[in-house]
Amino acid sequence: MTYLNWASLRQRRTETIEATSPPSTATLALTGERTAPGIASENYWFRRHEAAYLYLREQVEGPRLLEIGAGEGYGTALLAGRAPAVLALDYDAAAIAHLSRTYPALAAVRANLAALPVAGGSIDTVVSLQVIEHVWDHPQFLAECARVLRPGGLLMLSTPNRLTFSPGADRPVNPFHTHEFTAAELCRLVAGSGLPVAAVRGLFAGPRLVALDRRYAGQGGFPAAQLAAPPEGWPAELAADVAAIGSQDFRIGPDALADPRALDGSLDLLVLARRP
Repeated sequence: MTYLNWASLRQRRTETIEATSPPSTATLALTGERTAPGIASENYWFRRHEAAYLYLREQVEGPRLLEIGAGEGYGTALLAGRAPAVLALDYDAAAIAHLSRTYPALAAVRANLAALPVAGGSIDTVVSLQVIEHVWDHPQFLAECARVLRPGGLLMLSTPNRLTFSPGADRPVNPFHTHEFTAAELCRLVAGSGLPVAAVRGLFAGPRLVALDRRYAGQGGFPAAQLAAPPEGWPAELAADVAAIGSQDFRIGPDALADPRALDGSLDLLVLARRP
């Protein structure tokens, strides 16, 4: 495999845009598998993801950061303030083209996430949020994360908590998810891939969201109420409640490595692990 040269990333990014870019649009098309800023009906999901990025941004270490599965790119842009050299990877050509247009200061390359085009031991921090649940071969994916990290380098993952995202289901409710994890299961997987887990935390609903869950209890809670009908069919009250959510309406729980079951009620899981 030919690995990317960090010094040539800007040129590679330009080549990627020229080869894959569709006609420019204001917003990347929504697929249900990624979110984007500035869309009122997506605001709950965007702020939920943004809250995780804001927390993890403070954990970034070293000058070189790689985001695997960057999507629209807003998260990579948030992280970029903490590392002078940042590379965003995604398999979707439209996402990479949009990211490069919207965040031109970032280096963005289309890549197979199971075979990262990055030299071994060259990255200080690897970030991959809401991606591992889409991967078919989880050990291979984590082995690639470990390969590109320098010794002592930091891996940061997030994923939906199966116990709250697909409660009581034998398989993921989302048909695009290959597998969803509990905190204990994810910690075992990461540690078993040779990346000792340093911390595991949960993203929880804050007081305002807890109150909204009660208000929409008859529809299965606040997130379920949003999924029950397309946004154009939402009652005005629901639309207003969704649009008013901020990242501060979510909270990050304390490290639960000693007892991952303490995160069973969380919305999302956040795992930090280090390459030995």
